[in-house]
Amino acid sequence: MINTVAWFEIATDDPKGAEEFYGGLFGWTFSTDEDAAKGGMDYRLIGYADAEGPKGGVFGNGGRFPNHGVFSVVVADTAATCEHAEKLGGEVVFKMLGNANGPDFAYIRDVSGNLFGVFTPPNLPAGA
Repeated sequence: MINTVAWFEIATDDPKGAEEFYGGLFGWTFSTDEDAAKGGMDYRLIGYADAEGPKGGVFGNGGRFPNHGVFSVVVADTAATCEHAEKLGGEVVFKMLGNANGPDFAYIRDVSGNLFGVFTPPNLPAGA
């Protein structure tokens, strides 16, 4: 559903440690995101017991970005959302458009400096 929180991500320079911590604390399971791996990204999908499909991910950032936990909102158009966020005083920190190995996505800082993500699924149905 458009404009709703649909994913969360834990970015870390220690993805194995994150798996051990969150797996031990909440019983989460982890699997390699094969599409991300094809693009050279260390991304691990988070699953819950009795849940259908992954609900979040662990991004092995290799120290290239600050460690963070972030929520992501599904949007109809990532590029347009980034432009709108900037008009409202936000800052686009990073964006990837035309991503052959996954959805278009971006990290944005709100007017208070909080980081969040937006993404557009590759096969978003019209009117979703």
